[in-house]
Amino acid sequence: MTVFLLISFAGAWLWLLFARAGLGLSPLDPLLQLPYFCMPGIAAVVVRRWITNEDFADAGLKLHLKPAWRHYVMAWLGPPLITAATLALAAALGLWDPDLSGPGGLPGMKELATVLGLMMVALFLTPLYAGEEFGWTSYLRPRLFGGRTVPSIIATGLIWAVWHFPLAFIGYVEFTNAVIGLAVWTLSFQLQEIILMWLYQRSGSVWVASLAHAGNNMVLFLILGETLDAREGLGPVTPMLLVLAPMAAVCLWLVGTRRLTRARRTAEPLLAPHVAGTD
Repeated sequence: MTVFLLISFAGAWLWLLFARAGLGLSPLDPLLQLPYFCMPGIAAVVVRRWITNEDFADAGLKLHLKPAWRHYVMAWLGPPLITAATLALAAALGLWDPDLSGPGGLPGMKELATVLGLMMVALFLTPLYAGEEFGWTSYLRPRLFGGRTVPSIIATGLIWAVWHFPLAFIGYVEFTNAVIGLAVWTLSFQLQEIILMWLYQRSGSVWVASLAHAGNNMVLFLILGETLDAREGLGPVTPMLLVLAPMAAVCLWLVGTRRLTRARRTAEPLLAPHVAGTD
C-alpha cells in the first residue's frame, strides 16, 4: 500500500502544483482535474501490474448489469433524491425559498430538465470517476485493517478527504474558515464512503460506485452549490452541513439493517501478500 499511497498523493499534489503554478490552469479546468482525479486509479494499476504482480480478478471491473441492476438504479437515483431531501431541509429551516412554478406546486419543467440533464451527464462521466473508485474503494479499502468494515471505511474516508485538501486552497472550493470547512468536508467524505463501499460490495462492480460518485459531483453538490451557495449566498459549508443529514440517515439505515455486514456478492481480495508488506 505504501507505493499506492505515494503515487496517489505525490502524483496528484505535484501535478496540482505544476498545473497551477507552471501552466496557470484554473482549478475548474478539466485539464487540471482529469489527471488529478484519475491518479488513485493509475496508482492502483501500477501497483497491481508492476509491484505486487496481481491480476485484476478482484478489482470489480465487470459490469454485472443483470444481477446488479437494482444497485445501478440506486446509484443513479440516489444523488438527486438526496439533493431533494437536502433542499427540503433547507426550505424547512428558512434557508431557501423555492420557486415552485410548476403544476400542483411542483418544480417547473426547466428545473426538472436541468436535473435530468445532469443525471445524464453523470451517467456518461462515470468512467472518469472510476479513476478514484478503482483506487480508493476497490483497491485501498479492502487492504486496510484486513478489510474489517468499520475501521477500513473510517481510514479510507479520512485518506480520501486529506487527499482532497489542497483543492480548498486553490479555488476549487472556498471556505471562509478553513478549519471548519475541512472538518465538514471530511465528515462528508466519511458518509459518502459508507454508501459507496456498500454499493461496491453488494454489486461486485466498481462501476456502480463510480456512477454514484459521478452523481454526487455532477448532481448533488453541483445543484446544492448553485442553489444554496450561488443564489442564497450561504457559502459552501452550509450546503455541506445540510446534506450530512440525509446522507447520515442513509448510512444509519445501512448500519441499522446490517446491510454493511451481510454476505457479499464478491469475496474480499487475498490480503496475505499485502499484509506481508510486499507492496
